[in-house]
Amino acid sequence: MTAPLIRVLVVDDQELIRAGLRGILRERYGFTIVGELDTGIDVTQAVARHEPDVIVMDVRMPHVDGITATHALTRSENAPPVLVLTTFDDDEILAGALRAGAAGFLLKGAPAEDLQRAVRSLADGGAWLDPAVTGRALASYREDRPPMRPGAQVDLLTPREKDVLALIGAGLSNAEIAADLFLGEGTVKTHISHLFTKLDLRDRAAAVVFAFDHGLVRPGDPRQKAET
Repeated sequence: MTAPLIRVLVVDDQELIRAGLRGILRERYGFTIVGELDTGIDVTQAVARHEPDVIVMDVRMPHVDGITATHALTRSENAPPVLVLTTFDDDEILAGALRAGAAGFLLKGAPAEDLQRAVRSLADGGAWLDPAVTGRALASYREDRPPMRPGAQVDLLTPREKDVLALIGAGLSNAEIAADLFLGEGTVKTHISHLFTKLDLRDRAAAVVFAFDHGLVRPGDPRQKAET
């Protein structure tokens, strides 16, 4: 049975960029663009109308920028994940995207295949960060999040939970973790739920930071695709 197409909402004020995204995120690759906007003003309404699986969001747009739109969107219940796509390799923009609740960050100069993998990862509940800004993203995330509770120690985890956490840190989606460890996706989700509870982690980004801070994965790990 053919997998359902990943539904994408594109928000970018440049028609040339939107045209390029139409070529990259098309049906032959497993995607369908269900809507396009040239500003962040109507993102919430467009989400309600089109029900996208992922939003690809530019940053600098007229009227309402991508960071503001992402922040407003992620405050609503059951909001789809946002992949911030920008030409600007800028710490302030990166930190703003993370604070706003973006699940991914990708520079517009990245290969088309990276964009496709990023959208697939977010649709599968994962996260994505352009490897070019990984270190700065982790630093920004730590600055913006409260300290982890003292009892959150890696030795609280079972060996299998450590395996799952390491693969989260390497940027793998739930489906990819399942394939890597020869487990069912339901089992992977159960392991993730348990390790989040044991370590008092609120989201996948916090799990990535924990994995890096405790040596379960390091920049340059051959398994590593991207992190957030």
